[in-house]
Amino acid sequence: MAISIQQQDIRFKLKQSNTIKAWIKKIIVLEKKKCGQLNFVFTNDETLLKTNIEFLKHNTYTDIITFDYCEGSVINGDVLISVERVEENAKKFKTSFDEELKRVMIHGVLHLCGYMDKTKKDIATIRKKEASALARF
Repeated sequence: MAISIQQQDIRFKLKQSNTIKAWIKKIIVLEKKKCGQLNFVFTNDETLLKTNIEFLKHNTYTDIITFDYCEGSVINGDVLISVERVEENAKKFKTSFDEELKRVMIHGVLHLCGYMDKTKKDIATIRKKEASALARF
């Protein structure tokens, strides 16, 4: 199927979009899943905050919200990303914007593959998976 890249309420162009799409598909296959329809929507803090409040009842800023529409082993979903949060987190974690953006994107994909981040053990697992995926870029 397809991976789409969209913008909402922000001017943003994803660098290396074809390379990133191929990388994401490779990670999905490594997780023994199939790529269905995957939509990445890049937006700003305020739009993502409104979405967070409306759908998750969380009144906090976040870098990513993932909506899971998976069917069995087929990965389908919407991954909404605040470019502003990614910029702030890149500074905070002393990494490049591009590296942090790839980490956030693959984080959303890993959620769709079934990995969670609610417990310390889950967080350790998903961080390890993120690092492994980034090393394959």
